[in-house]
Amino acid sequence: MENKEYAGFWIRFGALLIDLVIMAIVLYVPLSLIYGEEYWIGDKLIYGFWDVMLGYVVPFVATIWFWLHYLGTPGKMAMKLQIVDASTGGKMRTGQAIGRYFAYILSAVPLCLGFIWVGVDQRKQGWHDKLAGTVVIRNTGKEPV
Repeated sequence: MENKEYAGFWIRFGALLIDLVIMAIVLYVPLSLIYGEEYWIGDKLIYGFWDVMLGYVVPFVATIWFWLHYLGTPGKMAMKLQIVDASTGGKMRTGQAIGRYFAYILSAVPLCLGFIWVGVDQRKQGWHDKLAGTVVIRNTGKEPV
């Protein structure tokens, strides 16, 4: 893989910030308009149909769709990152994408150590990457004009 390198912690963190801004605008502004202030300060686990759809279903479906079709979310695409199969360097399979999504929970639960692991690992894999058999690579080549 010429002009490719493993993507480290900080560039992946930058991609996450881009994704969070997009999610806030597309998902959480509408949820705030639908449910009001109670959505953010209330103690309910689920507020209704739109909470389930915009808070859980749409992020899951959109993330998997972006990973399978564009090898990354909009934030990763903006940073020229791609999520690929660790053994082949090609597109990840649907099962890998779904497994990677749910493995985020395991990366997050113990004080986000699974994400911090990206900064320590030789191949820059977080726990979710290791469990799903994926790596995040960065294109270092120049784009033609």
